Amino acid sequence: MDIQIQIKEKKIAAIFSVISNTSLIILKIIAGVISGSIGIISEAIHSGSDLIASLITFFSVSESSKPADDDHQFGHGKYEDFTSFIEGSLIILAAIYIVYEALKKIIFSLRIEVDTTVGLSVMLISVIANFVVSKYLFKVAKKTGSTALYADGEHLRTDIYSSLAVLIGLILVRITDNHIFDPLIAIIVAIIIFSTGYKICDNARKNLVDTSLDENEISQIKSILEKYEGEEIISIKTLKTRKSGLMKNIEITLIVEKSMQIINSHILCDKIEEDIENELKNTEISIHLEPNV
Repeated sequence: MDIQIQIKEKKIAAIFSVISNTSLIILKIIAGVISGSIGIISEAIHSGSDLIASLITFFSVSESSKPADDDHQFGHGKYEDFTSFIEGSLIILAAIYIVYEALKKIIFSLRIEVDTTVGLSVMLISVIANFVVSKYLFKVAKKTGSTALYADGEHLRTDIYSSLAVLIGLILVRITDNHIFDPLIAIIVAIIIFSTGYKICDNARKNLVDTSLDENEISQIKSILEKYEGEEIISIKTLKTRKSGLMKNIEITLIVEKSMQIINSHILCDKIEEDIENELKNTEISIHLEPNV
């Protein structure tokens, strides 16, 4: 897929996420105030962090798509990884705040009457909307290799689970008339949110500190190189990989016959680069050849 088409798809997906989150926040705030449910208010806070994350994602997608310049000679791909880390941190902070509010309500026995009618409707809408938007974000993230859109999709997927939890809590309150279920469900929501935030931060950290590509992708690269061993390549000396936003950076040092002509070595490198690009997509490859001496 052409890189400009990928950039356009990423931007459209990011804008779609911003619109969806803004709409849900408004609905949840209204429902939370009317119903008096801390579960719904915790969901509004969660969606608020989703909106901030979506805005950050849109910014990162725009910045990471810029070409290399004098100040960023290897491109701007790290913007996506950095903003993913910020996004994960926001999720964690939202989880801590929700636990604080829920525990305050339980410990101090702050009984607030919960009107479940409005809350149930809004939570059902939230589940459906986040399911549709997150599936779309994951699809675009997989197609374009965007860590920021993936993080945003994960963020929204936690909204599905947390909204379902709040939905169940409201149903239990309605059936039993026991309002303790509301803060308890809010704590469960917070645990789900915290887990996702940690996962996003950890994935972003790996890219920021230049962790290698996953084992499957490295195996694919080695399999391609092995096709040329015995004929043009004597051995693989080094293979280094990392990921920077959309791009996979690969550095390879190969041992070849010292008699190989420059034109033939150039043709060999072109073939290897083409094979790896066709297999992994979005690659930046540097190949160094050393003579067998």
